[in-house]
Amino acid sequence: MKHYIKHLALLSVAFICSCTLLKAQDGQSYTLEQLKDAALRNNHTLAIKEWQIKEKQAKIKEDEVKKYPSATVNGNYLYNVNLGEITIPAGTIGELQLSPTNTVLLPGTDKDFTVGQHSNFTIGMLAYQPITQQVKIKTGLDIDKTEVAVTEKERFKITLQIKQAIDKLYYGTLIAQKQLEEAEAKLALATSKLADQENAQLAGKTITADKAGLQAAVANEEQSILKLNIQIEDYMGDLLNLTGINARSLKLEEIEPVIQQIDALEGYKTTASSSNADMQIAGLNKSKALLGIKAAKQSNIPDLGLVGGYSYQYGNPILPSNIPFLGVNLKWNVQDIFSNKQVLKQRQFQLKQAEEHIQYTQQQVNNDIEKTYRKIEQSKQLIAVAQKALFYQKEAFKLQEDKQAAGLNVKTDLLNAKSLLAKSEAEMYAAQLSYLIAVSDLKILTGQ
Repeated sequence: MKHYIKHLALLSVAFICSCTLLKAQDGQSYTLEQLKDAALRNNHTLAIKEWQIKEKQAKIKEDEVKKYPSATVNGNYLYNVNLGEITIPAGTIGELQLSPTNTVLLPGTDKDFTVGQHSNFTIGMLAYQPITQQVKIKTGLDIDKTEVAVTEKERFKITLQIKQAIDKLYYGTLIAQKQLEEAEAKLALATSKLADQENAQLAGKTITADKAGLQAAVANEEQSILKLNIQIEDYMGDLLNLTGINARSLKLEEIEPVIQQIDALEGYKTTASSSNADMQIAGLNKSKALLGIKAAKQSNIPDLGLVGGYSYQYGNPILPSNIPFLGVNLKWNVQDIFSNKQVLKQRQFQLKQAEEHIQYTQQQVNNDIEKTYRKIEQSKQLIAVAQKALFYQKEAFKLQEDKQAAGLNVKTDLLNAKSLLAKSEAEMYAAQLSYLIAVSDLKILTGQ
């Protein structure tokens, strides 16, 4: 029994510790930069691009091998069932007269000689060093390096898109939370008005129709709170999915929005023409098309190279056993002269497409920068107006607090002022965070 109680106590302690750990994990607050770092570490699309870069870098090393001699080792074994024979008839060499009556034939009789052996084998190595194809190999390596650069820029673009998504979800969640505070203040006001109406109805000073309208107002505010909670849950779910954080919910640290210094519009356009990810990818695709034209022209060059090797054979007495050799090899497919003309046209058409894509991308980027820049200026104006409204609402709320302390107003007056103040604070916060989102979009468009 004591042993059972001991185990039960240990399990209880472990359960309490694990619950405390989970609460600590769920209660941890995250800054914007922490969420961005987590998203970049755990994003699968970004990891795929990393592996693609490594794959293309391995392709470069593979193609570099083509610059050096290629060696081929070969060997074979044959068993000859029937062997050839050479017959030398008698007297082929001549006659030897030993005496006037004695003449000897050379050879004296027909002689049969077996040529070769039943077992034959050869082994050898052939090496080929390309010479005229070196320029084409170099162009191929340049194309491979360009593909690596394109993939790196695609990874950079995905990084910016992830940061942008985190920015919008983070700021959107904070805006929704501030709007939730406003909705809760409105609900408190509507509830207080309903309570006052019910008290007045009991005193016979109002009618039921007035109560129905106030009940509808309470229900509307409850519905607004529910919608905002659902919106916040959706934002939180997207943040958990993007960041890969293993938690049931996130607690976001509030930020104090700061107005940043913004340069002239044309300066951002100039920066984006060389730093924007889409512009960089478009420029690399043009470089790749130019290299394709260069490679198509080089395909007309004949394949000339050095060839050398060594061969050893056994079984054929006519040939030497050791056969080293060295020479020059030429290969030229004349048909390529005609087919490469069409290949060259295809590459030129690809270049035209790349040039058009650069112009289109430049136009889109400039348009997006202008739109974002306008949004920044508009957000500044909204912030200025919201600051003025917030100042007056704070003064109005302070006045109602003073009246409440002096007993010159009712509870609903104070709640009404508090609701209007919460609304002004939410609008001010939304304008400030909208400004930060626009600034973040501008930085991403300029490749920052």
